[in-house]
Amino acid sequence: MNIDIEKHPLKPFLPRHAHILMLGSFPPQRKRWSMEWFYPNIQNDMWRIFGHIFFNDKEYFYDAINKKFRLNILQPFLKEKGIALYDTATAVRRLKNNASDAFLEIVEQTDIKALMAQIPDCKAIIATGKKAADILTEQYHCDTLKIGIPFITENDITLYRMPSSSRSYPMTIEKKADYYRTAFIQEKLL
Repeated sequence: MNIDIEKHPLKPFLPRHAHILMLGSFPPQRKRWSMEWFYPNIQNDMWRIFGHIFFNDKEYFYDAINKKFRLNILQPFLKEKGIALYDTATAVRRLKNNASDAFLEIVEQTDIKALMAQIPDCKAIIATGKKAADILTEQYHCDTLKIGIPFITENDITLYRMPSSSRSYPMTIEKKADYYRTAFIQEKLL
């Protein structure tokens, strides 16, 4: 069976003075998108985690009437905070008809160091799940990252692995937010 290769549909979001680069694996299929941007699936809790951490309101970035995330406030917020976004894969094959990383074959990895060169103030990278963390450790030649335990590279870049924001990951939003909050505090965003 020949499975099509999907190219990444989005450009990296790299605010000029970003201090943190968050890297997922790859966007879900377009049929699951509620907006044309990162973490677009309303079943993904990334923006609820952010709402909980920064505004004490999980639904802060969610437009329930239109069933989508509010990109008009999300993008300026991330720019102000200095948070860049992209994914660790630029081309993939979906081995099953779903968004699960377990069935995502990475055909082409993102050149993470090239992304970092575009945001010279960035001193921390957050992998938002296991697959992203695996690629991060491969490119930075370090040991496997453990959830919530920072690793500092020889170039003084702090690497973090966070729990997946997918609802299939067995942890509450509040508990996931605790991990992200700790990294944001350490990186002086809170």
